[in-house]
Amino acid sequence: MTKEILIAGFGGQGVLFAGKLLAHIGLHENKQLSWLPSYGPEMRGGTANCSVIISDEPVGSPIVTKPDILIAMNLPSLDKYENNVVPGGVIIVDSSLVTRKVNRDDVTVFYIPATSMANEINAPTLANMIIIGKLIKETNVVSYSEIDNVLAKIVSARHQNLLEINKKAIDAGYNYI
Repeated sequence: MTKEILIAGFGGQGVLFAGKLLAHIGLHENKQLSWLPSYGPEMRGGTANCSVIISDEPVGSPIVTKPDILIAMNLPSLDKYENNVVPGGVIIVDSSLVTRKVNRDDVTVFYIPATSMANEINAPTLANMIIIGKLIKETNVVSYSEIDNVLAKIVSARHQNLLEINKKAIDAGYNYI
């Protein structure tokens, strides 16, 4: 099994952290992986993206050009990457920020109002975690059972007080129908 994932959105939406979480869960599950965050001017409000490859075999290149899974957290990201997803792939869209539908019929699409849901649970910066919950539920690319262990390790010491709200956000996405 090899899954190539592209997470894209505005800088500040937690795109890189979402990719880091997936990568660490993969590590916990003894998978081979690559995590390639995009740094630069996009971190200041432009489009940011993060490539994650999770595999049972060694990963030859960290570059994701034809993702199996696309997370589009804003309209510019959907516009830019929608046609790159492999036929039969998955696109997950934050429908709070993306007002149009996916134009393809050869992919599976999940719309989740992640930004609105994050606001409803008083965690406006955690739409990324809501979408990760939905990704885990719908694709099984990584195991849900590892969330608590991995979150405790990757949330910085000064943000440990946010562990519960991160878990709540992931659960909200995981349980969204």
